[in-house]
Amino acid sequence: MGKELCAWRIYGAVSALAFVIIAISAISIARERHTFGTIDVQRINVVEPNGTLRMVISDQTRFPGAIVKGKQYPFNRHTAGMLFYNNEGSENGGLIFGGQKHSNGTVSSYGHLSFDRYDQDQTFSLDDEQSAAGQMTRLAFIDQPKWPMTEILKLPHSQWQQFLKTHPGGKPRLTMERAADGAVFLALKDKQGRTRIALKVGPHGNPVIDLLGASGRVIAQVPPARK
Repeated sequence: MGKELCAWRIYGAVSALAFVIIAISAISIARERHTFGTIDVQRINVVEPNGTLRMVISDQTRFPGAIVKGKQYPFNRHTAGMLFYNNEGSENGGLIFGGQKHSNGTVSSYGHLSFDRYDQDQTFSLDDEQSAAGQMTRLAFIDQPKWPMTEILKLPHSQWQQFLKTHPGGKPRLTMERAADGAVFLALKDKQGRTRIALKVGPHGNPVIDLLGASGRVIAQVPPARK
């Protein structure tokens, strides 16, 4: 009996030691860095050790809706790209892009990079768009309200317009744009999003500087408008 008990103790000790060695080996393997030549995937989620989502790279089919504090809300974005998330797992900006030739022979192309205010929409955006009208490129700085995005995301999309009547959205403060007709301009706006100073070079090279009142009427112009 004593020999059998001793043997069982030795067996138990060896088994426990083997389990520890296997566990440590598994952890070491999990922490190893792997190198691949090519990876074909439809979506990649980058997460913290605690599971908090920090970035998504996705094709159009698996592109996520709006995610705030780890909860996803329906939000259709028919595009591929990359989304950034803050420390709480809330969307913090992104990069999307696409383009195609349509059945009627026209082409379209777009790219969009933006960064968001905490718990709100974008405060900086860079856009490039090609359509039948021409090529447009725009840089924008935007003031966003203090109400949280979840207030509108939890509503059906059919109620969004009614919600925005009592909860004003973002107001552009500066836009710099190359318009589809070839003109370029810089617009400086007040807190209500109204253009107050506009610098423009028209498609034929004519430069104009406009100072505008709150109503949108030009109150001064360089060079002066011809009468």
